[in-house]
Amino acid sequence: MREFASAGLTGSLLIAHPELRDPNFVKTVLFIAAHTPKDGAIGLVLNRPTDRRVADLLPGQDLGPLTQLPVFFGGPVETEQLIFAAFCRDPKTGILQGYHHLGLEEAQALLETSQSVVRAYVGYSGWSKGQLEGELSQKAWLVGKPGSDVLSEKRCGLLWRDSVSGFGPWFRLVAEAPEDLSLS
Repeated sequence: MREFASAGLTGSLLIAHPELRDPNFVKTVLFIAAHTPKDGAIGLVLNRPTDRRVADLLPGQDLGPLTQLPVFFGGPVETEQLIFAAFCRDPKTGILQGYHHLGLEEAQALLETSQSVVRAYVGYSGWSKGQLEGELSQKAWLVGKPGSDVLSEKRCGLLWRDSVSGFGPWFRLVAEAPEDLSLS
């Protein structure tokens, strides 16, 4: 687990602690696209796909390949807004970078490059100055580094479980437990 540093958490994963009960974030994994202790943070949930595509939300608009992108729930802020984000690894450092609130033309251009993963989101997650630091001190989140397959759509359903399991035996046990223990 990475400790909070004054340099910020940009590029990190926030993994919901198993005891986090906020319905917006239960069993979520978020990518922190921007963070400074002075300004707060912006993040996007990586493992909450909806059953919709961009074309469903923007019917009749000619957006080319963007219309086929699946839409993800990004967080509880501005859920009436569709935003585009792109993720790419820095070729020199291998660090995953995220760009949020992209314009349509920018999202279309990045979708055409093989170095970027472009996603559509309804809403995003946001923290004001000091809010995320407070949640971290209350142990609401685990902090991790994004692995190579963190953006795989096929792994969305397993992303939280696999991410939490890496923090030790207790976390692995809790992550593997059924939702309703009376059914086991």
